Amino acid sequence: MAELLDRPVPTAPVTGAPDAEPFPDPAAAEVRALHTVQSAIARPPVVRVARAMSLFGEHAAGWLAIGLLGAATDRARRRDWLVAAAGVAAAHGASIGVKRVVRRPRPDHPSVQVLVGTPSKLSFPSAHVTSTTAAALLYGRLLRRPLAATLVPPMALSRLVLGVHYPSDVVVGSALGAAVAAVTRRLGRTRPEKKRTTR
Repeated sequence: MAELLDRPVPTAPVTGAPDAEPFPDPAAAEVRALHTVQSAIARPPVVRVARAMSLFGEHAAGWLAIGLLGAATDRARRRDWLVAAAGVAAAHGASIGVKRVVRRPRPDHPSVQVLVGTPSKLSFPSAHVTSTTAAALLYGRLLRRPLAATLVPPMALSRLVLGVHYPSDVVVGSALGAAVAAVTRRLGRTRPEKKRTTR
C-alpha cells in the first residue's frame, strides 16, 4: 500500500501519446488525503449520510427546489428568491463547463473506494460543492443566516468520503460557487422603487 501511495507522478505526458488525459496520475498527496479521510470516517452511518447529500445535490436539484419554495412562500421577495435560484443554476452550469474543459478524471486508485455512482467521469471541480456554496451564500443572504459555514464543509467532506473527488476539486468548487454568487448578487440588484403618491 505504501508503495502505491509513494509511486512517482509523471510530470509530462508520455511521448507518442497525444490523447493522454491532462491529469494522468493525480498528485500522491491528494490520493493520500482521500485514503486518510476514508480510513478515518467512512463508516456505514457516515456513508449513508454522504450518499443522501449526494442525491440531494445531484444537478443542484435540492438547492433549486429550496429556491423555488422560497419564491412560492415569500411573495414579498419572490423575485429575490428566483434570482438566487438562477444563481445556483448558473453555478452548477459553470462547474459543468469547467469540467468539460479541464477533463480531469475522477479518483481511480487502489487505495480509494468509490462509494456512490456519478453521472460523469469528470472530477474538476466538484459541481456539488459549487452549487452548495452558491446556495449557502445566496439563500443565506435572504434568510440573514451565515449558512456557508454550516452547509459547505459537510458537502465538501462528503465528496471525499465517497471517493468521487480530490481535495482540490472541492476547494476550487467552493471558490467558483462563491464567485458566481457574488456576480449574481451584483446583477440582481434593483433600483429602489419610487414611492407612489396618492391623490
